[in-house]
Amino acid sequence: MSLPKDLSQFSALVAIIARLRAPDGCPWDRKQTHASLRENLLSECYEVLEALDERDSAKLRDELGDLLMQIVLHGQIATEAGDFQLGEVIRNINTKLIHRHPHIFGSKKVKDAEEVALNWEVLKGEEREADTSILESVPKQMPALGYSQEIQRRAAHLGFDWEDDSGVIDKLAEEVGEFKRADSQEQRDKEFGDLLFTLANIARRMGIDLEAALRQANRRFYKRFTYMEEVCRKRGLNFGDLSFDEQNALWEEAKKKIK
Repeated sequence: MSLPKDLSQFSALVAIIARLRAPDGCPWDRKQTHASLRENLLSECYEVLEALDERDSAKLRDELGDLLMQIVLHGQIATEAGDFQLGEVIRNINTKLIHRHPHIFGSKKVKDAEEVALNWEVLKGEEREADTSILESVPKQMPALGYSQEIQRRAAHLGFDWEDDSGVIDKLAEEVGEFKRADSQEQRDKEFGDLLFTLANIARRMGIDLEAALRQANRRFYKRFTYMEEVCRKRGLNFGDLSFDEQNALWEEAKKKIK
């Protein structure tokens, strides 16, 4: 097979992946299965998120390409197995987008983005089986905090939500109290879970992406801690030998340097 002439075309990627999976193709690519690629797919998703968090457009361009490669690879594996073809994947998502945007591709009128979101949930409900929960399609493999935020969002669309923020803030205080009173490890685990669940609810109500917020907090901690390590190296100090007060003084210095 000769190389595609225009590498900017989606069809070129499909052809390259098919060639890599051919009987005389790449040994690594040929041995891959849906199962063996699970971690790769997840890893590429996280790398896209990191590029988004960093607002690095060049990195985002590259990581989206890596993620697209994973999608096409899964499509090729399915095609070889006779399960479905990549064209069916594209047709299905196009059909879904048209169905869920009747205000664009039909005659329905909407006044704002909030009404679009409400209509989206109604249309999704029409696509579900009659006896299927609205929570059923939320992937259970999602990170727990993101999963919590999503199932609470869906329940809120059906009206199961606090009337105002003060109610859920009071609930947070209640959960903190229950956690403090827990007198066994099992009870502490349970109450801590309830505490996190309530925090996820607060984040949802205030428009905070909980996973993104925590990733950013993790990144700040990473940068501040590595700053402290670097300062210790420059000053000839061993971080582990410092007292807590000395470590905390370094932490405050790092906070001023890294916002």
